[in-house]
Amino acid sequence: MVHELKVGAALGQRGENNRKNTNMTMGEESPVTSLVLPVLIRPILSKLERRDVAASQTLRAALSKAEMAHPGFTYDLVVGIMQRGEFSVNLNETVLRLQGAATEADMVEYRLNRSEDAFQELNKKSAALKKILCRIPDEITDRQTFLETIKEIASAIKKLLDAVNEVTGFIPGSEGKQQLEQRKRDFVRYSKRFSNTLKEFFREGEPNAVFVSSLYLIHQTNKIVVCVKNKCE
Repeated sequence: MVHELKVGAALGQRGENNRKNTNMTMGEESPVTSLVLPVLIRPILSKLERRDVAASQTLRAALSKAEMAHPGFTYDLVVGIMQRGEFSVNLNETVLRLQGAATEADMVEYRLNRSEDAFQELNKKSAALKKILCRIPDEITDRQTFLETIKEIASAIKKLLDAVNEVTGFIPGSEGKQQLEQRKRDFVRYSKRFSNTLKEFFREGEPNAVFVSSLYLIHQTNKIVVCVKNKCE
């Protein structure tokens, strides 16, 4: 038991060290920690389910429960496995790529079930923005292509904000509307940070900061959808 506690503490410390490499400031949530379960772990469990349904469902339930009780647990688990195996992987880039391949079933908590046009439009616009952001690792080395992608991202951000405005009327109560407005302000703040990160990239040529900023935008997009989901479903 003592050995297990020491191993757990070591993995936790390594996880903290890795989170420090995602350019977070005090009080911020790491976007990578929130995305490891849906974009990395769940697709693996879906493949396992074809061979052993019971094992897959047991693992899915256990990991989801652990992640809910201890946010970042699956991230620390993956980092621990990578370090034990001495894998050298840019987890920010990897998670960003995997987000592009995630299915609706993998991202079920980030989709709205209401059938009204406003909710379905928010689903479409949030998915569209995330799909474009996930192309960045493949396109960032081609300046002309990347510049066109940046224009697409700017347009997708505007369309997402328009969709949020349309769904606001469905939010019950002033408190719920204020919470959604706060989510929208946070999203705008991270959009501006993304723009500043791009300027730094064109000066310095460091892609990892762009990957991290892209993940933050995805994370903030998900938080908007979760806010609407919690208030309307």
